[in-house]
Amino acid sequence: MAQTLDDLIRTSELPVFIDFWADWCGPCKMVAPSVKQLASEFKGKLTVVKVNVDQQPEAAARFQVQGIPALMLFAGGELKWRTAGAIPYQQMRQEVLKAIG
Repeated sequence: MAQTLDDLIRTSELPVFIDFWADWCGPCKMVAPSVKQLASEFKGKLTVVKVNVDQQPEAAARFQVQGIPALMLFAGGELKWRTAGAIPYQQMRQEVLKAIG
């Protein structure tokens, strides 16, 4: 998955938003509806990917995920923004709008 994720980030014409999460993570469950809303609102303008760190530990290691939820936004193959922990939808949306231009 990590290689595929790298390929997606490098080759995607759309910005890529990644949510690193796990089933047992309470804050991950809190941000899940916001991530889903982001995917819906920016359909066709943003690629949203959810990565379960328990199922894809190599991807979590590759992207140096220290705590979850870890949210990352890539545009043009470059990391534009990252945060760990639950944040409000408006903050996520603001970062996406910055990346989309």
